[in-house]
Amino acid sequence: MIHVEHLCKDFKKTIKNPGLKGSVQALFKPKYEIIKAVNDISFHVPKGEILGFIGPNGAGKSTAIKMLTGILTPTSGSCIINGCNPQKQRTTYVKEIGVVFGQRTQLWWDLPLVETYAVLKEIYEVSDSDFKSRMDFLNEILDLPEFIKSPVRTLSLGQRMRADIAASLLHRPKVVFLDEPTIGLDVVVKDNIRKAINKINREEGTTFILTTHDISDIELLCERIVMIDKGKKMFEGPLKTLKTTYGQTRSMTFEVDNPKSFATLKYCEQFNADPDDITTSFEGNVATVNFNSHKISVGDILNYTLSTVNISDINVKDSDIEEIVRRLYKGGVAIE
Repeated sequence: MIHVEHLCKDFKKTIKNPGLKGSVQALFKPKYEIIKAVNDISFHVPKGEILGFIGPNGAGKSTAIKMLTGILTPTSGSCIINGCNPQKQRTTYVKEIGVVFGQRTQLWWDLPLVETYAVLKEIYEVSDSDFKSRMDFLNEILDLPEFIKSPVRTLSLGQRMRADIAASLLHRPKVVFLDEPTIGLDVVVKDNIRKAINKINREEGTTFILTTHDISDIELLCERIVMIDKGKKMFEGPLKTLKTTYGQTRSMTFEVDNPKSFATLKYCEQFNADPDDITTSFEGNVATVNFNSHKISVGDILNYTLSTVNISDINVKDSDIEEIVRRLYKGGVAIE
């Protein structure tokens, strides 16, 4: 369905020296540097998959999505989506895709939502019967009737996001690009939108590419992710593989009778470990030990701690996906 090969996008940035001289020089004899926003990214998405496309701010996610939707032209490489080149077959291509940018709207600001959908019906050449059945379906899964007669400018953020998603699905697209679809929304609205995405994917086989900073979106919607940073691909594969391969950090919390006695423990010396492999922190009478479970076992930590300190309670926690992703962004995990 989606085939991305060696996709690159470079931007030319003017280098300006400080002061008036620098401004004049930049005007008449400008110097440039090349910024690689997307650097040799390749991945493939089969029909009917929901792919998580994630990365920190400035990673190149939005630039990549804009190339996939045809808004930007790649410097090199290619992307073929549902048999179309987004840049060369623009007219045909846009009828096959839906796009939602969380911080921008495709809706007409002063029109009632119902009239906006009527305009989109004509733009996408949707038949009367198909439009009616489609709106019945979207009204059901996105709960549109409560605000469908209101002007878009009067809608809350959650209502507008549901309206935008409905607009992107009105013409039954084969592929939908969702860029931060749950940004700024409350828990209930987020949950409703996730259920709607799942239902459409399951019942219609629609392919989704989802970019988000909300790790809950990824865990609840996606089985596979592509992670990029500084324009380069860091990881591609199942979410389960990410957890298994890079989730080696575990946490143990101890409720201690005497925090000062816990402070005397020397885990690094005891296990001949690097400082990055085991760290401790305190909050009141609760001590937390974070350790690399590939190098130090839970049993070793327990035996050493219990032999030295009086403990009233213990809790062991595996790394969650949010912590793994955070460490990947910070360079705390080596990508093989």
